[in-house]
Amino acid sequence: MSNQPLLDVKGLEISFGGVRAADNVNLEIQKGEFVAIIGPNGSGKTTFLNLCTGYLRPVAGTVLLNGRSITNVAPRKIARQGIARAFQIPQLFTEHTVIENLMLSIAARRGVWQAFAPLDRPDIRAEAMELLELLDLSGHAEVSTGTLPEGLRKLADITLAFALQPQLLLLDEPTSGVSSIERFSIMETLMAAMRKRELTALFVEHDMEIVKKYADRVVAWNSGKVMMDGPPDQVLNDPRVLESVVGVI
Repeated sequence: MSNQPLLDVKGLEISFGGVRAADNVNLEIQKGEFVAIIGPNGSGKTTFLNLCTGYLRPVAGTVLLNGRSITNVAPRKIARQGIARAFQIPQLFTEHTVIENLMLSIAARRGVWQAFAPLDRPDIRAEAMELLELLDLSGHAEVSTGTLPEGLRKLADITLAFALQPQLLLLDEPTSGVSSIERFSIMETLMAAMRKRELTALFVEHDMEIVKKYADRVVAWNSGKVMMDGPPDQVLNDPRVLESVVGVI
């Protein structure tokens, strides 16, 4: 049985105006893990996600997916190879319904874009409904995404990432802007869906309760570097993390 990481980052570096947002970053993510990234604002967490998904190009280092380099590969090609991304602010067509947004994502994955060809086909709609049921959104299929409460809007956006059939799902603050009442129910739904689809997840999160409850492993980030990497109880109780990360979140 191979121990090859699903995602393997080696010596990743990038700077902005003299500030090192990634400073010789080395990180491995194994298949099936749920890994949380924590750190103060400006520490490089989102930059790291952007480097892994092709939205930024490193000045040094490599990003490997299943042992194959995806360094400097375009975001769309990376998505086709198995990494999907959900952003901090949901990227939805707010004038369209939930299922219309999802059918667009499925059609994009299948490459069925054709002039004057309808995207609302029975096979695409059936796949969309299956995903909406997986994420407990089937009752909102015909609702405009612009009218959804923030928690459901977040789930709808993440469902678009599921539609790409990824191996690795990258989530940027999945509970930000969500009410304290909604955040745990959303995470329960999301975690159950990821387990059912056997997905690996890497998520940036500022809510330490969410991190402690749902992460298998926590990577503490500061000044573009990995400060600590380990089990939640170990990392979240480390004095350095408490002082420089948890205390300022």
